[in-house]
Amino acid sequence: MRNILEFVSSPALLTLPSMLAILSYIRAEQDLSGIILTKYQTSTSQKSVFSNISSNFHDYIAPRIFLSRILFAPYYSIMIGRFIIVGLLALVAYLQLHKNDPLYNFNSLLLLQLNNSPWQQFLDYLSKDSSGNYDPVISKYGYNPLAKKQQKLSSNSYYETLFTGRNRTQIGRENATIVMLARNSDLKGALQSMRSLEDRFNNHYRYPWVFLNDKPFDSEFIMQTSAMASGQTFYELIPEEDWNPPPHIDKKKLERNIEKSQHIIYGFSHSYRNMCHFNLGYFYRQKRLLDYEWYFRVEPDVEYMCDFMYDPFELLRTTNKTYGFTITIPEYQETIPTLWDTVEDFMEKFPQHLHPNNALDFITTNDSDVFFHTVAKSDSRYNMCHFWSNFEIANLDFFRSQAYADYFDHLDKAGGFYYERWGDAPVHSIGVALLLDKNAIHHFDDIGYHHPPYMACPQSEEVRTIKRCICKIEGEKDAKGMDVLPPSCLPRWWRYGSGKKFLNEHPYELH
Repeated sequence: MRNILEFVSSPALLTLPSMLAILSYIRAEQDLSGIILTKYQTSTSQKSVFSNISSNFHDYIAPRIFLSRILFAPYYSIMIGRFIIVGLLALVAYLQLHKNDPLYNFNSLLLLQLNNSPWQQFLDYLSKDSSGNYDPVISKYGYNPLAKKQQKLSSNSYYETLFTGRNRTQIGRENATIVMLARNSDLKGALQSMRSLEDRFNNHYRYPWVFLNDKPFDSEFIMQTSAMASGQTFYELIPEEDWNPPPHIDKKKLERNIEKSQHIIYGFSHSYRNMCHFNLGYFYRQKRLLDYEWYFRVEPDVEYMCDFMYDPFELLRTTNKTYGFTITIPEYQETIPTLWDTVEDFMEKFPQHLHPNNALDFITTNDSDVFFHTVAKSDSRYNMCHFWSNFEIANLDFFRSQAYADYFDHLDKAGGFYYERWGDAPVHSIGVALLLDKNAIHHFDDIGYHHPPYMACPQSEEVRTIKRCICKIEGEKDAKGMDVLPPSCLPRWWRYGSGKKFLNEHPYELH
């Protein structure tokens, strides 16, 4: 039965109804002409008159044919209609038989945006595979550049999107997502970061991407990033109350601080302050992220220098870790002049939240022998060491905890995110160091990572070879790796944090 359906619904035969419709038109014209001629013959007794009329057919009969089309419209419509029905049935049969083809998704046949129209719902039904899933992000033109013999489009092609159907079902076993805070103008940098992380890690696991923006994402950003991702993509608009300064912030005081902070890195920026405040207290409260347990923070314009060869989410879960980092460096003191005083107030007010095995010594010791006899400039007990939070993989339940909520609220009420220029990196790091068991903090020493101007790189030549790293380390030309170069705080972490590990904590997987 299927072979018969495939034959009658093949592309070659889909033109048959059209041919039949044309033939039916010719046949209808002949029939109508014959009807008129017959009627005229029976109504005249003079053959010579009929002969004269026949010789002037176009002058006398043709106008009657036009009139007869009106009189015999039902007859004519039935003849054409039955062939249209046959054509539609053939098209439906073709779509149904080929709905599971790997390189096609019949949402792409629509020249319309996705919507809830009955026609769209009908095509959605046809495009579902045996598991009931379909890819809603598909070319609206149906062009498939992967198909053999497919026309190669020129630069001035009318095809604006080149999506192909792909299986976006998650392979990774963890309840995790990749999160990027980006503007529409960050598209080029976002694609660079996505390409790097997809190639090095996520195309083997297909974890979903969640994009956050205080302005709606435009169609170009959505189209390009969806095409780059191996998993599902979600685009979330940050509510104004989560992005803008909270009500207790004095706007005039904020403006005065910005005026006198022009010499400080990002001191001039309103949006940078909003971004840090959001990353510290609101990103994990976004509705989409409430569905997940783990997150991987990714920023535009970064690069991952080595193959991961394992699932970092799974590593953290199976080794009872909560937070993971790659780079630790000192903060600029002029950005956080009163931060540590505020933190000490918190520790005095909420001593119950401090973990008994915390990493307080990592952020407060200043012994210079730990690393080339260098220390960061600091006028407080805080030594400025922090985890560079543009790379962090962590458990969202930590940020949802009461301990972290009290920590953030205490700092938020002090106003330093806006009256100074507190960054999210030192605030996150101090919170992690105080509230977590230091053994729950993991250093990803085998994940090469580059965020200008710093780069982390595995020190073992064997690891760099196995993981196909392209980074360079000290002693090599154009070295950028700063794991054990000043001003890295990593040696201090080895001494006062969870120490340096010499055994693999997770098996490497060959893909």
